[in-house]
Amino acid sequence: MTDRIERPRGIHPVRTLAEALWFPAALFLGFLFCFAPALHAPQPHHAKVVVAHRATERKVDAALQRRYPDGFDVTAVADARAARRAVLDRDAVAGYVAGRRHSVLYVAKANGMSLEQALTKDFSALVAHDHGKLTVTEVAPTVSEDQMGTTLVYFGLAWSIPGYILATTLLRAVTFNRRRKLMTIVGVAALFSIAGFLVGVRLHYIPDEPSALGIAFLLTTAVATFASGIAPFARQYFPAVGMGLFIVLSVPTSGVAAAPLLPTFFQYVNAVMPLANAVDALRGAVYFDGAGVLRPVLVLCAWLATGMALLGLDAWRHRRATVRSGAEDEANGMDDMDDIVEPPVEDPAVETPTPTALPVHHHHFGEPVPMLTGVVRDAEHRPVHHAAVTVMDTGGRQLVRTMTNAHGEYAVTGLPEGHISVVVSSSGRSPVVHQKLLRSGAAARADFTMHDRPDGETSRVRSNAMT
Repeated sequence: MTDRIERPRGIHPVRTLAEALWFPAALFLGFLFCFAPALHAPQPHHAKVVVAHRATERKVDAALQRRYPDGFDVTAVADARAARRAVLDRDAVAGYVAGRRHSVLYVAKANGMSLEQALTKDFSALVAHDHGKLTVTEVAPTVSEDQMGTTLVYFGLAWSIPGYILATTLLRAVTFNRRRKLMTIVGVAALFSIAGFLVGVRLHYIPDEPSALGIAFLLTTAVATFASGIAPFARQYFPAVGMGLFIVLSVPTSGVAAAPLLPTFFQYVNAVMPLANAVDALRGAVYFDGAGVLRPVLVLCAWLATGMALLGLDAWRHRRATVRSGAEDEANGMDDMDDIVEPPVEDPAVETPTPTALPVHHHHFGEPVPMLTGVVRDAEHRPVHHAAVTVMDTGGRQLVRTMTNAHGEYAVTGLPEGHISVVVSSSGRSPVVHQKLLRSGAAARADFTMHDRPDGETSRVRSNAMT
């Protein structure tokens, strides 16, 4: 009969299935209830419009409210010049000048062709009701290769989503401390912003406006820094948090459909998401002579500052845990453990697999492959049955606990990459601890020799590395 390791209590197929399905299910629901409601039928929601001459403001406002309830917020300006200026200053998405037979609508393709088309359609219907004609005047045209006015959205995606991916890959850089990770983020953000800008200008996708470089750099840096800061706190939920923020919520509110065409809830999301604010700032910088750039840039800076604060909070948390651990070790007589080197990793690795004990046998195709195996023997080289094997991360958090079989063997999988501590204990024997560095695609082995505990001696944890 094959010896099997005792599995951790509570691990059963239903829980395993739930742990495997919750993330794709959450992502499915996120796409379903964010993309479709935001983009399936774009129409104005509280779009800001100015009307020349106060005498016609109430008339136009009443007519628009009858046709499109809550579609437009109408205010009056002095004359046609002020109406045009309001669009260029981004105080309004359209400026309307009413006439008896001929009316003028000032719009900006730089805000997106979908918004321009919606405004043209709605005001054409308004003028047609009075049997007049409408002339649409473009005040902020886009470059020749950006006919839909959405190219900046796609460049924003290229500078945003890779920033999130960069943060996830840096979690695997176990030899990088926070300073090196931040330097990497800055270097990659600079490279991406320069490369994207040069490609866009060369292919005539975006105007040659150098200030776009700074906004692109700030977007990538803000996303990558915030993602790096939230990862130690989100832990195994980090992929869901990251994709939820930077894809599920960001993409439909990024400007594919202009903000005034989004439902009210998604307009609030648009106001705080880094991608949407970066696209807003890019539009202001390259098409509106810098109008409306300050607010979205401040939002991006807030994301960056929050990420830095989270990194600082995590560093403080680890320093506090290290001091507490050192004090406990000294109090327990473990101040002689100088041979256990603190790993050069400050950020905890975040992995989606759940650490799990495995039975010790030849694994067949499709079954989980052990990441850590070993055997526990006594001083006479005899196997130690039912020795407790506990695997902990660098912060002292227990990842998994199992027992050796009749041959003294154990096996676990689903462990994070990086340094771990393996502690073995058994009744009547001194506990033993061993540190291992787990690398991707390579199985590690940690064997132990346990010695009987002399009567009356204070138990100590001794490191014993065996190859």
